[in-house]
Amino acid sequence: MDTTELKKGLKIAGQVDRVNGKLLSYSEFVERYLVKNHPVVLTGLMDDWRACKDWVTVNGSPNLSFFSIHFGKSEVQVADCGYREFTDQKREEMSVSEFINHWLAQSAGNHSTVVTEKYDGKSLLYLKDWHFMKEYPEYVAYATPLFFCDDWLNLYLDKYRMHNEPDVQESNGISCSDYRFVYMGPKGTWTPLHADVFRSYSWSANVCGTKLWLFLPPPQCHLVFDRHMKSSVYNIFEEVDESKYPGFKKAVWMECTQGHNEVIFVPSGWYHQVLNLDDTISINHNWFNAYNLSWVWDLLRQDYEDAKDCIEDIRDISDDFEGLCQRNLAANTGMNFYDFFTFTVIMTFANSVHLYHLMEDSKSLSNSHPRINHIILNLQSIRRICLQMESTCLGENHGISFDFKRTVCDPFFLELCAVLDKTYQKLHDPCSPSCCENGSVTLDGVEDSVFVKISGSLVSTPENLVGFLDCVLQKLDRTPCSKINSSCP
Repeated sequence: MDTTELKKGLKIAGQVDRVNGKLLSYSEFVERYLVKNHPVVLTGLMDDWRACKDWVTVNGSPNLSFFSIHFGKSEVQVADCGYREFTDQKREEMSVSEFINHWLAQSAGNHSTVVTEKYDGKSLLYLKDWHFMKEYPEYVAYATPLFFCDDWLNLYLDKYRMHNEPDVQESNGISCSDYRFVYMGPKGTWTPLHADVFRSYSWSANVCGTKLWLFLPPPQCHLVFDRHMKSSVYNIFEEVDESKYPGFKKAVWMECTQGHNEVIFVPSGWYHQVLNLDDTISINHNWFNAYNLSWVWDLLRQDYEDAKDCIEDIRDISDDFEGLCQRNLAANTGMNFYDFFTFTVIMTFANSVHLYHLMEDSKSLSNSHPRINHIILNLQSIRRICLQMESTCLGENHGISFDFKRTVCDPFFLELCAVLDKTYQKLHDPCSPSCCENGSVTLDGVEDSVFVKISGSLVSTPENLVGFLDCVLQKLDRTPCSKINSSCP
C-alpha cells in the first residue's frame, strides 16, 4: 500500500529504533527505553512462538481457516473501521467464524484498494481486544518477552478484579479480566489516534502482516487537542479542522513500519495511530509497573477533575457527591481512586513479602543486588505516589482497610507473590533457586518478621501506607522511618 498520500501534510521526523532483542539485556532495555519512556522495535523474540506456525500460511498470510476450525465459536468484538461512534470506531459482537466469513467475502469481492481520495475504511471490519489467552489458557500461543514480564496490571488482574462495584457499567469494556489481546484485520483496517488505556505501556507483536505507526511524543500531545483540551483528533490521515485543532499542523510525528515477527514497545502517554498495510494478526498487551505508575495516577487525577466538573451543578443536592464522582470515574476510566489505592496496597505487600525472602537469603544476596534494587525501586515509586494521594478523599475515612497479617494468608495473594517471585528471578537470577515451592510462596517465619511487626495498625489511608513503606525501606537504610501509624522496631 502506498502511504505517501495518506501522510501528506504531516510533519514526520525520525524513525523508531530497531534492535535485535536477542542482543539486548533486561537492564539495557530498562535504561534505554523504560526509564526514558521511548519506543523501540525489537526483533528476534518470536522465533519459537506456536502462533507464528499455526496462525500463518506458507505464503505468510493469516491462516483464517485454522481460526474458524479451532476457535470459530468464540464471541469477539469487531470494529467497523468506516463508522465513528463517539471517540472510537463502532463496535459489534459476532463469532470468529462470522468475522472470518466477512473477511473472506470481502477478499473474494476484490476489495484490495482501500485508499480512495484521502482514506476510506468503509466496510472493513477489525477484530480487536480478543481475550484469547484468557479464553484458551491451554493453547500456549506465545511467551511474553522477558522485557515485558514485570507486568503488575495483568499479574494483579489474574487474581483480583480492578473494580467490583456491581452498579457501575464500564464504557467500551475498559475494565476487564485482563489486558492481553489478539487483533486480526485485513489490509486497510486501522485504529484511531489515541493514548493507551490507563496511560499504560503496551507491546504489540506482529504474527503476520505489516503495520504503519505514527507516534507523537508526550510533550507535543496537547497539539492534537482542541482549545479546551477536551477532545482530540480522531484520524490524522483525514483533513483536520484547524479552527478546532489549531496546533495540529505544528505536531512532529515519529514514523515506524513494523514487519512480521517484530515486536514494538509503546511507551506511556505517546499518542499513536496505526494502519494495517497487509492482512495482519497481532498479539498485544497493556501493562504498567513501577516505572510508569505515576502516569496511571496522573490520568486518574485528570479524569477525576473532569468527572467532578461534569456534575458540579448537583453538588449541593447530592447525598454523596464524592461517591458519585468516584463511580463516574470508574465507569469512564476503568478504575477510581479506591481501586488504585487497593492495587497499590496489594502490590506493596507483595513486594514486601518478596523483599523478606531476599533478606532471609542475605548470605548470598547483598543490598546492591539487582533483584533487591528492583524491589526497592518498586516500593519507592509507590511511596512517591502515596504522598500525592494523601490530599485526596483517600486521606479520609472511606471504609477500606488492609491487614498485612491477614492478607498474607489469602491464597490469591500467595499466588500473586509466587508469580512476582518467579518474574524477578527470571529477570535477575535465572540460575538461582526460587522462593516458591509447587507454585506458591513459602511463608515460614513471615508471621514473626519485621513486616508483620510494623503492621500493627491497619493500612487504611495513603498515610498509613507511607508509614509501612518507610519502615520496610528503613531496614535497608534507604529512607528514614517515619513511624506513621505503625511501630518500627
